[in-house]
Amino acid sequence: MDQTTDQAEGGGRRVRGAAARRAARTGGGPGPSLPYITRKIKEYEVLDEEGLALIERNADLILEEIGIEFREDAEALELWKAAGADVRGERVHFPKGLCRELLKTAPPVFTWHARNPERSVQIGGKATVFAPVYGPPFVRDLDGNRRYATIEDFRNFVKLAYMAPSMHSSGGTVCEPVDIPVNKRHLDMVYSHIKYSDKPFMGSVTAPERAEDSIAMAKLVFGDDFVENNCVMLNLINANSPMVFDETMVGALKVYARHNQATVISPFILSGAMSPVTVTGTLTQILAEVLAGAAFTQLIRKGAPVLFGTFAASISMQSGAPTFGTPEPSLVSYGAAQLARRLKLPFRTGGSLCGSKVPDAQAAHESANTINMTLLAGTNFSLHAAGWLEGGLVSSYEKFMIDQDQLGMMQKMAEGVDLSENAQALDAIREVGPGSHYLGCAHTQANFQTAFYRSALADNNSFEQWEVEGQKRIEDRANALCKSWLESYEAPALDPAVDEKLLAFIKERKDSMPDAFT
Repeated sequence: MDQTTDQAEGGGRRVRGAAARRAARTGGGPGPSLPYITRKIKEYEVLDEEGLALIERNADLILEEIGIEFREDAEALELWKAAGADVRGERVHFPKGLCRELLKTAPPVFTWHARNPERSVQIGGKATVFAPVYGPPFVRDLDGNRRYATIEDFRNFVKLAYMAPSMHSSGGTVCEPVDIPVNKRHLDMVYSHIKYSDKPFMGSVTAPERAEDSIAMAKLVFGDDFVENNCVMLNLINANSPMVFDETMVGALKVYARHNQATVISPFILSGAMSPVTVTGTLTQILAEVLAGAAFTQLIRKGAPVLFGTFAASISMQSGAPTFGTPEPSLVSYGAAQLARRLKLPFRTGGSLCGSKVPDAQAAHESANTINMTLLAGTNFSLHAAGWLEGGLVSSYEKFMIDQDQLGMMQKMAEGVDLSENAQALDAIREVGPGSHYLGCAHTQANFQTAFYRSALADNNSFEQWEVEGQKRIEDRANALCKSWLESYEAPALDPAVDEKLLAFIKERKDSMPDAFT
């Protein structure tokens, strides 16, 4: 084989040589992970100062006049009352400026640590981090079946995210393994992220005690002091829009913030159902919800990392079904990114979202519309960057492979325009002169391997060659590539003593409670 390997710091496996160079220029992998993106392109902005000020003013009115509910959590209500808010039952009304003042202690940039230090990423600033699909109960497997997900599927998606060069995190609930009891599956899920990947991972948020288990497992890997003083997990906290934080989300938020772990405060927006039908109205509500949720993390622990998040989609006004890749959610995300930057908070949105049932043309154009917006908005953390299908009900193996190829293109796009002497190419222009071509000139020969992103999945051959090779569609090629990756997977090294402690902890926790399937 035309590659060599060695052990990276922390046990990660490096690939060098021709294979590494090929992976770097094609994005096809599997190969060495590309570093998190440091964007060299400007953010695309849709709102001017007057528009931003209008939305901020209206969000302050919502916070003060209408309020946000923090349900079934007496501690949260007491903390808000002590901070100067007007608490009426479970509804909290916020004096103007209170939330913004509290958020001054939230870090604008922080490091999300991986167990392999070479895989750690920056959250905030000019950084963009891609993570896979999150939450689907179903998978579309490599045999073309749509079925409930299993823990084996979960492990497979963690392995694929580990192998994908342009994926910077192994994510969280990459699919919901329904073959394990509800109250115990989080243990297997967190363990899978630790065992089968050495990239940064997310914790469980489905109950406060499951968040506590996630913290305990992270401490077995990183050590107690390191976890308490550094971010090793990002955790998704959805507002129950409109204008509610329920006891489950508040409970998980409190656990993670107390232990200095990052929370992503994300209103879950289907415009027309969970927010107004207008972009401006939706942005106003999102800002109010994020201000309340993000500020609450600072009541729990000053300096706890927190992200301004949003999940934006619209609905069909004919059927009520969610729609993706349409203009309005992109405008919402662009505007929300601007609002996040004004608050000096890292921002989460976007992904490769679609409503299609299979990885077809609809899936492609809707996902392309969303992932391009994700990068251009200046998103710092993107969930659902690969594998999302059927409005988030399905994790698709083939779609994952197609999406991760596109993420490599985003990585290249983010590099912006090279203005170096080599990039100016004056020697090439002089050598070729008028009326000739650049194929054989010295500059082309020196740069051809890295000049353009080369997709591992797109077919750019002649019709005749495509026909001879079996008339394969991109999903067929993705299927074959996925099988190849999984067959060639090699786990990153994990300290056997740490592995033993994790397994003992999981057994103890599982033995302590009966199975529950709801």
